Amino acid sequence: MPPSGITIYTTAICPYCVAAKNFLKSKNQSWTEVRIDLDPAERERMVARTRRTSVPQIFIGETHVGGYDDMIALHRAGGLEPLLAELSA
Repeated sequence: MPPSGITIYTTAICPYCVAAKNFLKSKNQSWTEVRIDLDPAERERMVARTRRTSVPQIFIGETHVGGYDDMIALHRAGGLEPLLAELSA
């Protein structure tokens, strides 16, 4: 898993996962998608990294942003853009 870039842990039937990807797409971002419904080992890795079982779980670089609502709250608070800017620096 790349330490730089955006990583999103998802499942196939997750409306918040779709919303998160659409929001990132609107910001001209790309990401690595990790489908935890297809790979139980990745689910275990996600829970170990985040201490959460819900999806999506979003990482920008090594920073755990949280889920979709967390990402939007961070965006509204002005904290998302600096994280995204670090990726392209």
